[in-house]
Amino acid sequence: MARIEIEETRCKGCGLCTLACTRKLIAMSETITKQGYVTAVMTDQEKCTGCALCAEICPDVAIRVFK
Repeated sequence: MARIEIEETRCKGCGLCTLACTRKLIAMSETITKQGYVTAVMTDQEKCTGCALCAEICPDVAIRVFK
């Protein structure tokens, strides 16, 4: 089973990963971080295929994919 980790301290909330996820499993959080950003969150880890499109498009290198 694949899974992703989104490092909240690195994410600046650009939302590119939400567009890249073909299964629409990444959304923007409703809370604001200490840095003042609304970060990305994984909504359903079980359905993730580990395609890594989210990690590839992330300009802040905030997403790690584990297969």
